[in-house]
Amino acid sequence: MIILFDLDGTLIDSTEAILESFSVAFKTFNDVVPDDSLIKAEIGHPLDHMFRTLGVEEEKVWEYVNAYKMHYRKISCAKTILLPNATEAVMLANTIATLGVVTTKTAKYSIELLEHMGLMQYFEVLIGREDVLYPKPHPEPIQKALAKLPTVTDKVWMIGDTCMDMYCAKEANVGGIGVSCGYGTKESLEKCSDKLCQNALEAVQFIAKI
Repeated sequence: MIILFDLDGTLIDSTEAILESFSVAFKTFNDVVPDDSLIKAEIGHPLDHMFRTLGVEEEKVWEYVNAYKMHYRKISCAKTILLPNATEAVMLANTIATLGVVTTKTAKYSIELLEHMGLMQYFEVLIGREDVLYPKPHPEPIQKALAKLPTVTDKVWMIGDTCMDMYCAKEANVGGIGVSCGYGTKESLEKCSDKLCQNALEAVQFIAKI
């Protein structure tokens, strides 16, 4: 069996680091910082998409992304926390499956975060934004993760907190379990998930039973 996890809103809460880094990026270019609620609504999308949605002109998007990343890397470990029961979820999953992470975050920073939190050792693969041409909801991130894993099985699950995770799972023909502890609304997740749980631990417990 293979279990793939999203990061933000599924295993970790990096809201403070994300909001602060967006603020720094906009202020770097003397731009008005969007309201926190507008930024939070976009978490889970790639950074370039987020900045476009927040009104940054196309030709300036990557300058904003670079400004964001420069600050985010400085503060990410200090201002990111594990969600409740995340460690327990990963440790239980490790007893029943081969594990991976599929995220739209930069893989390099994601690995640093998971190493800082003592969890990277449990994951056989981590696919980040720079590893794919097409990020979630496209199936490429999951397909690439599966291609890098030695385990061959038709029992594959994706656990995530947004419909982008669930659409990615459906397009990759794997099971999708939504968790309501993150950034996606319960109402939207009920419509796009094969199963909805409160958190990653509950999702892994559900998989373990079946």
